[in-house]
Amino acid sequence: MFLKKDRKPNGRVYLSIVQGYREPGTGKVKQKNVKSLGYLDELEKDFDDPIAHFTEVAKQMTEESKKGVRPITFNFSVNDTIDTTLTLRKNLGFSVLSFFYHQLKMNEFFINRQRNLNIEYSLNNIFQILVYSRVLYPCSKKQVFENIDGFFLDFDFKIDDIYRALDYFNLYRDDLLLHIHRMVRAVYGRDMSNVYYDVTNYYFEIKEPDDLRKKGVSKEHRPNPIIQMGLLMDNAGLPITYQLFEGNTNDCETLMPVLDELKDDFGLGRIIVVADKGMNTGDNIAYNMLHGNGYIYSKSVRSADADLKDFVLSDDGYTRFEDGFKIKSRVIPTYIWVTNAADKKIKAPIEQKQVVFYSPDYARRARYDREKAIEKAKKTIQANNRGKLPIKGSLRYITSTPYDSETGELYECQDYHAIDIEKIKEEEKFDGYYAIVTSELDMPDNEILDAYRGLWRIEESFKITKSELKTRPVYVSTKEHIEAHFLTCFVSLLLIRLLEMSTEHKYSTKTLVNEMRNITGTYMDENYYMFDHFNEVVEDLGHVIGVDFSKRFMSLREIKEIIAQTKK
Repeated sequence: MFLKKDRKPNGRVYLSIVQGYREPGTGKVKQKNVKSLGYLDELEKDFDDPIAHFTEVAKQMTEESKKGVRPITFNFSVNDTIDTTLTLRKNLGFSVLSFFYHQLKMNEFFINRQRNLNIEYSLNNIFQILVYSRVLYPCSKKQVFENIDGFFLDFDFKIDDIYRALDYFNLYRDDLLLHIHRMVRAVYGRDMSNVYYDVTNYYFEIKEPDDLRKKGVSKEHRPNPIIQMGLLMDNAGLPITYQLFEGNTNDCETLMPVLDELKDDFGLGRIIVVADKGMNTGDNIAYNMLHGNGYIYSKSVRSADADLKDFVLSDDGYTRFEDGFKIKSRVIPTYIWVTNAADKKIKAPIEQKQVVFYSPDYARRARYDREKAIEKAKKTIQANNRGKLPIKGSLRYITSTPYDSETGELYECQDYHAIDIEKIKEEEKFDGYYAIVTSELDMPDNEILDAYRGLWRIEESFKITKSELKTRPVYVSTKEHIEAHFLTCFVSLLLIRLLEMSTEHKYSTKTLVNEMRNITGTYMDENYYMFDHFNEVVEDLGHVIGVDFSKRFMSLREIKEIIAQTKK
């Protein structure tokens, strides 16, 4: 605010205190009258030096305004219409993500890399907006550019710059992942005693496969070309790294390349790899043991050999609990099939601990799932009790017998279908039983089980990427751009996980994302915005980053100060 001196047509000078501000959208400087004072000659009767006096008054009013002391008055006209060229409502919730982004010094990473590049746009700004948008408003790169005014950010780049930047993001991918790992370890003390690994895939809505997107076994049972993604997670549930594979790559073949990527640069000590039965191969076991690491893998009981099945079903040796849960283990010599230097499979002897347990909850779930599958199989038989049926899914409970419907003789004329009662009885024996195999011969059974149960976090991470982050559909097509897209998705997932950890896992991912979306301000007048959403979750978000989100009105200057605070 400042003292304005207007010389009127009658020659007299009129004093008033006005406030200057820039109009949103146009950037034009506007002035608003805050207090009318009167003519200078009349004010000189009461003040020795009215100009000096009211200049100081204007200065004090400015300071009071900064402290929120001065009441705010807004001027509106009932005839005001909405200017469709302006975005009046903007998101401030991204400042929570900005806090973690800058805490990990990703801004410094990109600024340092860009010093050697002859480009005018900011890689850091583009990467930020892609990450923030992926969490809050997942959409295509084109839509990110079109919606950028919906954030309290002053980024300046073109849509073509985004696609050019993707090539650089792919180029710096490995360096960025290593930088992030080191920062997480420095800030949070990353626990990598156990690391969790799993694989998922993402389908693409394209007709023909290419060098990366190929036909494979889709987790979502889609016929489309897919890519495979292996994700490695630490003991606290924070993502460490990831790698993309061609869509026709078997899950079990992805573990060693991911660990190879880490062994030199990431400075790993001895780790225990925890994974489901898809990783339980002789080559993966041998790889871990040869590199001085351990493993904890699940193992299918129903497809196990007779010796393990007998051990599982025998009542001897189980420790029982009141809720019906029971557990036991044994260390036995066994053989694994490994690939030698001549690319031949050979048997290698190892010592292995087998932990088996029974859970009443798992038993109930198995019975429920099988009953649904049997019901579906019955409906399939009723709809078509003739001809060939594919043996998959619920159809595994159907047995088919060659049958002549006219003579009643059994021979290859057509198939007669029925529910396979013997198969169901065999499956029922193992309802609720699970087996885990491990290299950790001296680790207590409960610790092995606790480590294995941590796999749910990585499974949940995959769900987050597909539901909240909407990693697919992928609106880019080149290999380099696809890699860059998944890099921004990985960083988005990490920021969400850090936020969950910082809020002590009180809230779901969906809740946190929705609340950050709701922290928005609507433009009122003279660069003031009104905020209309505050609750316990938002309060906790503010505590995490040291910001008070409870203020109903904030000036653009205050908002920029909040954003600047998240970058310290």
